[in-house]
Amino acid sequence: MCALVSHSSVRSVIVPCFTGLGKMIFITFMGWGDLGVFGEPSKETPNLDQMASEGMLFLDFYTANPLCSPSRAALLTGRLPVRNGFYTTNAHARNAYTPQDIVGGIPDSELLLPELLKKAGYISKIIGKWHLGHRPQFHPLNHGFDEWFGSPNCHFGPFDNRALPNIPLYRDWEMIGRYYEDFKIDLKTGEANLTQIYLQEALDFISKQQASQQPFFLYWAIDATHAPVYASKQFLGSSQRGLYGDAVREIDDSIGKILKHLQKLGISENTFVFFTSDNGAALISAPEQGGSNGRFLCGKQTTFEGGMREPAIAWWPGHIPAGGVSHQLGNVMDLFTTSLSLAGLQPPSDRQIDGINLLPAILQGKLIDRPIFYYRGNEMMAVRVGLYKAHYWTWSNSWEEYSKGIDFCPGQNVSGVTTHTQEEHTTLPLVFHLGRDPGEKYPLSFASNEYQRAMEQISVIVQQHKVTMVPGEPQLNVCDKAVMNWSPPGCEKLGKCLKPPKSDPKKCFWPH
Repeated sequence: MCALVSHSSVRSVIVPCFTGLGKMIFITFMGWGDLGVFGEPSKETPNLDQMASEGMLFLDFYTANPLCSPSRAALLTGRLPVRNGFYTTNAHARNAYTPQDIVGGIPDSELLLPELLKKAGYISKIIGKWHLGHRPQFHPLNHGFDEWFGSPNCHFGPFDNRALPNIPLYRDWEMIGRYYEDFKIDLKTGEANLTQIYLQEALDFISKQQASQQPFFLYWAIDATHAPVYASKQFLGSSQRGLYGDAVREIDDSIGKILKHLQKLGISENTFVFFTSDNGAALISAPEQGGSNGRFLCGKQTTFEGGMREPAIAWWPGHIPAGGVSHQLGNVMDLFTTSLSLAGLQPPSDRQIDGINLLPAILQGKLIDRPIFYYRGNEMMAVRVGLYKAHYWTWSNSWEEYSKGIDFCPGQNVSGVTTHTQEEHTTLPLVFHLGRDPGEKYPLSFASNEYQRAMEQISVIVQQHKVTMVPGEPQLNVCDKAVMNWSPPGCEKLGKCLKPPKSDPKKCFWPH
């Protein structure tokens, strides 16, 4: 850890769907262009904008995958999804996640951040979406968390509880109800009180740990901006951006309340908070239920900048200089390593850790030289080194999907770049200078000296990376309707157990 701060000065980390050590915040599907501080015209995120003015804004921060489940697995393990098993080999370069019928989940062999933080006496809680497997062996309390309030899957539905069961919500080990039954989401109006429930859970947890002088890790992983988008009644109709904007405003308000609560309790200077997202805005849901990725190309599901560059803010009063802006290349995996450093711990030495410690960048303004790898399923699609990004493969989505109206790059066709077939460029990668061309519209000429110089540096890094790459056992290959949320623990007490069908495992189909 940086010499500017002693380990004992950090009692807690918070991260929001959100992620963090005293507190960390990690948001689903919020795009780079959704915050006022990044230029969103309606300026409807005053609390996040203030958080940035009091802390440090990261302009070049990335997720580890353009989809939610693999990104969360990367955040909590510090490892690329292809290493920790959160990928599929069912088809080349497919994004895969953890729907109800997935058989796999986070392997026991992976060491998650809350497991390691126990060594320093931390109490850990996840609030919101887990998304790393819903079968009993994958339960978050089996992987280091002490408390859980939330759901194993996303809030899709409602389902009929015959062909598909409604998704359960848990308090710790047992379900306490199901979406659309006990936790209402009105699909017509978008009204749901879930964000307010998750907010109160966070405030209560923080108060409890402060009262007992207990260091804590809170992973606040809310999903209100994931379609179907929802917001509480008091926020409905409050945004110029429609229902999606309503959800963003409620999230912003909640973060403001959490930060004020830390200040009121007198622990803000002992709490490191980090706000970011698990992938870019889902443009397929735009404009009604999708966000903005600003100037960046495409969105969720793609390895273009719009799919993987994320809003990111670090906040730690008294330690992080106010109003800081960093061009450090960061990744959600860095939150794993940085959090361990804040707790006075070292990352595991028996495995490849892809995250770096960001504290020198955050506290001393240093820039740490490191590449960013863009994976889609089992394929390294691109790499960024400095301001140069080289695409070894390009693909947005198939012609078949595109003809059905599925478009991850609406209005952003770039000839030869946003391809509807998987295009290989391993012999002559497409190279962009992201400083001059953040929208990835103008690839460098293959014959230019600039291209040659960039590729000389990038090729060495890619070769070294591939030599050290040992993929984990793929967890997202097999699906079986029998493993769905039919009879989660606690269903007996609620009278909500459902009869599962006969087991019939099959290869999962991933179209993207």
